[in-house]
Amino acid sequence: MKVFKFGGASVKDGAAVKNVSKILSLFGGEKRTVIISAMGKTTNEMEKIVKALWDKDKRKYNELVEERLQFHLKILSELFEEKHYAIYTEVENLFENLKNRFDQPVSDNFDFEYDQIVSLGEVISTVIVTAFLKEEGHSVAWADARKLIRTSNLYREGAVDWAITEKAIQEKFIPVFKEVDIQVTQGFIGHTSEVFTTTLGREGSDYTAGIFAYCCNAESVTIWKDVPGMLNADPKWFDNTVKLDSISFKEAIELSYYGATVIHPKTIKPLQNKGIPLYVKSFIDPQAEGTVIQKSTENDHLIPSFIFKMNQLYLHFTPKDFSFIVEENLSDIFNRLASVNAKINLMQNSALSFAVALDQDKINLEKLLDIFKESYDIRYNEGLELVTIRHYDQATIDRVTIGKEILVEQKTKETARFLLRDL
Repeated sequence: MKVFKFGGASVKDGAAVKNVSKILSLFGGEKRTVIISAMGKTTNEMEKIVKALWDKDKRKYNELVEERLQFHLKILSELFEEKHYAIYTEVENLFENLKNRFDQPVSDNFDFEYDQIVSLGEVISTVIVTAFLKEEGHSVAWADARKLIRTSNLYREGAVDWAITEKAIQEKFIPVFKEVDIQVTQGFIGHTSEVFTTTLGREGSDYTAGIFAYCCNAESVTIWKDVPGMLNADPKWFDNTVKLDSISFKEAIELSYYGATVIHPKTIKPLQNKGIPLYVKSFIDPQAEGTVIQKSTENDHLIPSFIFKMNQLYLHFTPKDFSFIVEENLSDIFNRLASVNAKINLMQNSALSFAVALDQDKINLEKLLDIFKESYDIRYNEGLELVTIRHYDQATIDRVTIGKEILVEQKTKETARFLLRDL
């Protein structure tokens, strides 16, 4: 059995959904688990609906729900010639329930409400895709990930209970393949022991593909994207990118750790544990080779990879009591950073100071400075660029540092990192 994952861009409109059907036809006769994300930018729009609910803005709430309904009805009109199809009623009922939610009691847990509403993007997407695949003659069934993937009660970042999830998939999901060739289910979502919906974190649909592949002992996973495969850099920041034909699980984990965005960081590990290869292929050119991520490390060093993080904030902490930076200081600094959900991209320490690089647009600088001001003197630089090079040489370093001032330089055998600002 193969696992395929199609993201929002691959189901953004009727033509895109038709393309998914064509891709699945290339694998006729094989058993396929198909993970589908919300259509287009629906997740972003559903987040606005959650905010309107939280703000108790009924006018805005209804307006946003209606916009999403019309968006999906337009896709239905592009897929089905007549409106008598049951899928129209099913989608309209889902949105009617969403509209009615405004008048129901609201939890005091924002993240709980977020998961109950935002997850509907995937539910709606998958019922539409399943209906169209049936119309096209595919042997297909719809599966509800909210009854298969068990998570903790940490809403928006549900931790998977692997034992319960594997048992559910083995008992409720796999037997259905005796009747059909394709099962379509949702990325990104799961459920708690109380049967409340959870989500696995933004971009968690890749992770869902890894979960199903692990629990089904799949032959492979393919993530279909609008790029030819994994590139050695983001074309937005780097000219003359090169496709990585084959890299190891280890290399993919390293790249995602440093910030490469093609593969969700949690996706790789369950596949590595069972040696299930992961393909990254283009839904625009599905016959092309793409990239394969697998066990062997022999090709990892052949092409250097570049990861760019822009708009970095670099903070220097010095204890006001003039003490050395020791374990107690580090523990204190980490705890205070965690209290404002600040994610560290780079660390540097000396005897008297400790410094970190953070994504400036993800933190409140004023609040951050306030929680440290009593105990630490703080200096900071804004608008910096963090570049990570895997399998570097001097030529690659020169290429990214030309015309830049290097504020921090860190090197290991395989990785070089630079915090830069324009000269």
